[in-house]
Amino acid sequence: MKVMHINPNSLCRTQFCSLAEPWADTCKSTGRLMITLLGGLADVERDLVRTRTAEGRSRAQKRGQHMGRPPKLTPAQKAEARRRQAQGATLAELARSYDVGKSTISRLTA
Repeated sequence: MKVMHINPNSLCRTQFCSLAEPWADTCKSTGRLMITLLGGLADVERDLVRTRTAEGRSRAQKRGQHMGRPPKLTPAQKAEARRRQAQGATLAELARSYDVGKSTISRLTA
């Protein structure tokens, strides 16, 4: 079982003293160095992930790949729902007939 203790310092700084991992003890300069290095590495890794994700998304869009959720209704169903709504069908009726939510039907006219 790991026991951790956080001591507030008189200078309003918080120090982390781990009894199980002495390298993570921010009461000492080596612990502060390790935490700073790990934070810097995490920041670099997060930036790399963000860059790779953006590049992958860009390549997918150039290939014409659709991003996001697939549509619930086909274009033919959308046209039919618009036609039926114009003829007086309610949102609830249309939603039940296509097995979708009312908000999906209401977005067709927006």
